[in-house]
Amino acid sequence: MDIVLSGIRPTGHLHLGNYFGALRNFTKMQHEHRCYFFIADLHSLTTHPKSDNFHDNVRNVLAEYLAAGLDPDVATIYVQSDIPEIAELYVLLNMLAYQGELERTSSFKEKVRKHSDNVNAGLLTYPVLMASDILIHRAHKVPVGKDQEQHLEMTRTLARRFNNLYGVGVFPEPTAFNFGNELIKIPGLDGSGKMGKSEGNGIFLVDDEKTIAKKVMRAVTDSGPTQLQSKMSEPVRNIFTILEAVATPDTVAHFRKQYDLCTIRYGDLKKQLAADIWRAIAPIHTRIAEIKADRDYLRRITLHGAANARESARATLKEVKKAVGFKAF
Repeated sequence: MDIVLSGIRPTGHLHLGNYFGALRNFTKMQHEHRCYFFIADLHSLTTHPKSDNFHDNVRNVLAEYLAAGLDPDVATIYVQSDIPEIAELYVLLNMLAYQGELERTSSFKEKVRKHSDNVNAGLLTYPVLMASDILIHRAHKVPVGKDQEQHLEMTRTLARRFNNLYGVGVFPEPTAFNFGNELIKIPGLDGSGKMGKSEGNGIFLVDDEKTIAKKVMRAVTDSGPTQLQSKMSEPVRNIFTILEAVATPDTVAHFRKQYDLCTIRYGDLKKQLAADIWRAIAPIHTRIAEIKADRDYLRRITLHGAANARESARATLKEVKKAVGFKAF
């Protein structure tokens, strides 16, 4: 059975991109593979080093994971910092990662632009920590978006480099898990790019119906199609991409026909999109509040998840340290 791993940083609430890009599929996948899902609180410190709301953010994401359908009785769900073996493997893998290859990663260049006042070592070695997350469980498959593919390739490189250097086969080389389709990228409401937590262009699973409607009605479009228009503009194409994720095929076909005939009213399109988004996430929204309020339940989940994850992590680290040559006196 393949081992599958996925994590998310607790720097905000989960949004539609998280849900339709991966979480919706995880509920099925967890019954078909050995799955590890974690909250990457160590990763979040690279750009959010202050303790303000740190624990609350972890609790939010955990509750949203569970509300979206992840089952702690089937999958292993844990908090990254509860597994010290990850940090130890991170140290060891850093010895095999080179400055030049880390500086060339797109994510590092982007983070330097966005956080020029906080270009810390954690930003540079972010891909190594991600590799440690994956390799500590010797995962075979990792659900990743387009923006994380380069990090996954770095993980493969480090796994291969370790195995070759020490003449062992400790680590498999993980591949992207895309649920049988192309990797999904849900765009934001600002007319370009993907939906994100910090870009101000997202719809979150905790948003209520009124909030969703307001956000969607403010979404960027254009002045409308004309007979001379050769293709759909990016902002409008983004709206249709989200619609395809939440609406029925008939609804999508209806608005596409109106667009092709140049009779579409973007206000009507947005109202329909808001209604379909709310219909899709309303049950999750309700469960988030219920789960988040039950702190004892969340504590039991994290303790159980940490115990399972550490069992796997210890076994891997034992093999790694043996290969490197660590021995007790």
